[in-house]
Amino acid sequence: MSTVTVSAFIEAQDVEVWRLLTDLPARARWLSAVGAVDVLTPGDFRPGTAWRETRVRPDGAEAPEEFVVVEAVAPGRLVLSSRGAGADYRITWTLRRVERRRRGCTEVTVEQEAVPTARYGRMLALILGGLAARAVEGALRRDLADLAQAVGPTRSAEAA
Repeated sequence: MSTVTVSAFIEAQDVEVWRLLTDLPARARWLSAVGAVDVLTPGDFRPGTAWRETRVRPDGAEAPEEFVVVEAVAPGRLVLSSRGAGADYRITWTLRRVERRRRGCTEVTVEQEAVPTARYGRMLALILGGLAARAVEGALRRDLADLAQAVGPTRSAEAA
Protein backbone atom coordinates (compact mmCIF):
# COMPACT_ATOMS: atom_id res chain seq x y z
CA MET A 1 0.00 0.00 0.00
CA SER A 2 1.23 3.49 -0.79
CA THR A 3 -0.09 6.77 0.58
CA VAL A 4 0.42 10.32 -0.65
CA THR A 5 -0.76 13.32 1.37
CA VAL A 6 -0.88 16.98 0.32
CA SER A 7 -2.24 20.02 2.21
CA ALA A 8 -3.02 23.65 1.44
CA PHE A 9 -4.49 26.62 3.25
CA ILE A 10 -7.37 28.16 1.32
CA GLU A 11 -8.65 31.63 2.19
CA ALA A 12 -12.32 30.64 2.40
CA GLN A 13 -14.71 29.22 4.96
CA ASP A 14 -14.87 25.42 5.21
CA VAL A 15 -18.54 25.43 4.17
CA GLU A 16 -17.64 27.26 0.92
CA VAL A 17 -14.88 24.76 0.18
CA TRP A 18 -17.20 21.82 1.00
CA ARG A 19 -19.97 23.20 -1.22
CA LEU A 20 -17.66 23.36 -4.24
CA LEU A 21 -15.95 20.04 -3.48
CA THR A 22 -19.29 18.21 -3.41
CA ASP A 23 -20.94 19.98 -6.37
CA LEU A 24 -20.49 17.20 -8.93
CA PRO A 25 -21.86 19.02 -12.00
CA ALA A 26 -19.38 21.87 -11.31
CA ARG A 27 -16.27 19.62 -11.10
CA ALA A 28 -15.45 19.88 -14.80
CA ARG A 29 -15.53 23.69 -14.54
CA TRP A 30 -13.02 24.04 -11.70
CA LEU A 31 -10.80 20.95 -12.01
CA SER A 32 -8.38 21.69 -14.86
CA ALA A 33 -7.61 17.99 -15.44
CA VAL A 34 -11.29 17.00 -15.73
CA GLY A 35 -12.99 17.26 -19.10
CA ALA A 36 -16.39 15.78 -18.22
CA VAL A 37 -18.40 14.49 -15.26
CA ASP A 38 -21.25 12.00 -15.50
CA VAL A 39 -23.25 11.56 -12.27
CA LEU A 40 -24.25 7.88 -12.03
CA THR A 41 -26.66 8.01 -9.07
CA PRO A 42 -29.68 10.28 -8.61
CA GLY A 43 -30.37 12.40 -5.56
CA ASP A 44 -28.38 14.36 -3.02
CA PHE A 45 -24.65 13.99 -2.41
CA ARG A 46 -24.26 11.26 0.24
CA PRO A 47 -22.55 7.92 0.87
CA GLY A 48 -23.22 5.74 -2.17
CA THR A 49 -23.22 8.66 -4.63
CA ALA A 50 -21.22 7.65 -7.70
CA TRP A 51 -19.86 9.50 -10.70
CA ARG A 52 -17.47 9.09 -13.59
CA GLU A 53 -15.07 11.85 -14.50
CA THR A 54 -12.87 11.91 -17.55
CA ARG A 55 -9.43 13.18 -16.67
CA VAL A 56 -7.08 14.49 -19.31
CA ARG A 57 -3.49 13.36 -18.78
CA PRO A 58 -0.52 15.63 -19.50
CA ASP A 59 0.01 13.74 -22.79
CA GLY A 60 -3.56 14.57 -23.85
CA ALA A 61 -4.93 11.04 -23.39
CA GLU A 62 -8.27 10.70 -21.62
CA ALA A 63 -8.61 8.50 -18.54
CA PRO A 64 -12.10 7.84 -17.16
CA GLU A 65 -12.28 7.27 -13.40
CA GLU A 66 -15.29 6.25 -11.33
CA PHE A 67 -15.71 7.43 -7.76
CA VAL A 68 -18.08 6.38 -4.98
CA VAL A 69 -18.67 8.37 -1.80
CA VAL A 70 -17.83 6.19 1.21
CA GLU A 71 -18.24 8.87 3.88
CA ALA A 72 -19.47 12.46 3.76
CA VAL A 73 -19.48 14.49 6.97
CA ALA A 74 -20.11 18.14 6.07
CA PRO A 75 -18.11 20.29 6.15
CA GLY A 76 -15.12 18.33 7.42
CA ARG A 77 -14.51 14.91 5.90
CA LEU A 78 -15.10 13.29 2.53
CA VAL A 79 -13.93 9.76 1.74
CA LEU A 80 -14.08 8.40 -1.81
CA SER A 81 -13.19 5.05 -3.33
CA SER A 82 -12.13 4.31 -6.87
CA ARG A 83 -11.23 1.02 -8.52
CA GLY A 84 -8.24 1.19 -10.78
CA ALA A 85 -6.32 -1.22 -12.97
CA GLY A 86 -4.40 -3.34 -10.49
CA ALA A 87 -5.18 -1.17 -7.44
CA ASP A 88 -8.05 0.20 -5.41
CA TYR A 89 -7.85 3.81 -4.26
CA ARG A 90 -9.18 5.58 -1.21
CA ILE A 91 -9.13 9.38 -1.33
CA THR A 92 -9.78 11.27 1.90
CA TRP A 93 -10.43 15.02 1.94
CA THR A 94 -10.22 16.68 5.35
CA LEU A 95 -11.28 20.30 5.86
CA ARG A 96 -10.26 22.08 9.07
CA ARG A 97 -11.36 25.63 9.82
CA VAL A 98 -8.56 27.98 10.75
CA GLU A 99 -9.59 31.45 11.89
CA ARG A 100 -7.55 34.08 10.04
CA ARG A 101 -8.36 37.70 9.49
CA ARG A 102 -12.03 38.44 8.90
CA ARG A 103 -12.87 35.87 6.26
CA GLY A 104 -11.44 32.72 7.78
CA CYS A 105 -9.31 30.02 6.27
CA THR A 106 -9.57 26.30 5.70
CA GLU A 107 -6.74 23.82 5.85
CA VAL A 108 -7.53 21.23 3.19
CA THR A 109 -5.70 17.91 3.27
CA VAL A 110 -6.16 15.26 0.61
CA GLU A 111 -4.72 11.79 1.08
CA GLN A 112 -4.71 9.05 -1.53
CA GLU A 113 -4.07 5.46 -0.54
CA ALA A 114 -3.45 2.82 -3.20
CA VAL A 115 -3.91 -0.85 -2.38
CA PRO A 116 -2.66 -3.25 -5.09
CA THR A 117 -5.34 -5.78 -6.03
CA ALA A 118 -3.48 -7.80 -8.65
CA ARG A 119 -0.01 -9.32 -8.87
CA TYR A 120 1.08 -6.85 -11.55
CA GLY A 121 -0.21 -3.98 -9.38
CA ARG A 122 2.11 -5.07 -6.57
CA MET A 123 5.00 -5.47 -9.01
CA LEU A 124 4.42 -2.02 -10.51
CA ALA A 125 4.21 -0.51 -7.03
CA LEU A 126 7.63 -1.96 -6.21
CA ILE A 127 9.23 -0.91 -9.49
CA LEU A 128 7.59 2.48 -9.98
CA GLY A 129 6.66 3.35 -6.38
CA GLY A 130 8.58 6.63 -6.09
CA LEU A 131 7.76 7.76 -9.61
CA ALA A 132 4.08 6.94 -9.17
CA ALA A 133 3.98 8.72 -5.80
CA ARG A 134 5.46 11.87 -7.35
CA ALA A 135 2.91 11.75 -10.18
CA VAL A 136 0.04 11.33 -7.67
CA GLU A 137 1.43 14.15 -5.52
CA GLY A 138 1.55 16.42 -8.57
CA ALA A 139 -2.04 15.56 -9.50
CA LEU A 140 -3.26 16.14 -5.93
CA ARG A 141 -1.42 19.47 -5.75
CA ARG A 142 -3.02 20.54 -9.03
CA ASP A 143 -6.49 19.56 -7.77
CA LEU A 144 -5.91 21.53 -4.54
CA ALA A 145 -4.65 24.54 -6.48
CA ASP A 146 -7.73 24.34 -8.74
CA LEU A 147 -10.01 24.15 -5.70
CA ALA A 148 -8.26 27.12 -4.10
CA GLN A 149 -8.48 29.13 -7.32
CA ALA A 150 -12.19 28.40 -7.64
CA VAL A 151 -13.08 29.33 -4.06
CA GLY A 152 -10.38 31.80 -3.00
CA PRO A 153 -6.63 32.52 -2.99
CA THR A 154 -4.17 29.93 -1.68
CA ARG A 155 -1.82 31.01 1.11
CA SER A 156 0.54 28.04 0.95
CA ALA A 157 0.76 24.37 0.07
CA GLU A 158 2.91 21.64 1.54
CA ALA A 159 3.35 17.91 1.11
CA ALA A 160 3.31 15.61 4.09
